[in-house]
Amino acid sequence: MLHMEIIQERLEREFNQTVITTVPNVGFIAYDNKGTKLIVNNPSEMPDPTKMDRIEEPWIRAQIITKPDYIGNIMTLCLGKRGILLNQSYLTTTRVELMFELPLTEIVFDFYDKLKSQTRGYASFDYTPIGFRESDIVKMDILLNAEKVDALSALIHRSRAHDFGRKLCEKLKELLPRQQFLIAIQAAIGAKIVARRTSPPCGKT
Repeated sequence: MLHMEIIQERLEREFNQTVITTVPNVGFIAYDNKGTKLIVNNPSEMPDPTKMDRIEEPWIRAQIITKPDYIGNIMTLCLGKRGILLNQSYLTTTRVELMFELPLTEIVFDFYDKLKSQTRGYASFDYTPIGFRESDIVKMDILLNAEKVDALSALIHRSRAHDFGRKLCEKLKELLPRQQFLIAIQAAIGAKIVARRTSPPCGKT
């Protein structure tokens, strides 16, 4: 995340290029109503929900070793990422091992940085894939004045859609250059709008 921010700042400062980073995606497995298996690596490959039977997302088993002082912080972080606690054991009086099962989609973006922040750097993190599980994954689209922006689409768990959509719309409102006309920024799942922000037109000069 730090390296990404440095590169983004240099692009903006040296080349006057505003950069919008998109959400990282993992590979999903979708099954249509006929039982055909489809590999979904990005939002554009997501099949029509009306023709889809189910979708599965990858899960991992995570091992976190830290100091006992940070157990509560790690529990809050992992459970907030849809994690399942498997085991907690003390390796020594000053080291504890926590084992979780977590969806890979929840850790690919900012999990490691948040873990280091919550533990002041006193945590190690390792994981192994454990297969795919059925999940309520949906495609969230971003619309600017009702026009879909494919580059900003994301595959996300339904329970995260409203919060993520709201944050993304707010960020886009800050980043998009003001125009002579109003810009409606919307996050949508299918035909349902889950978040909306408006970028007002710039004033007359």
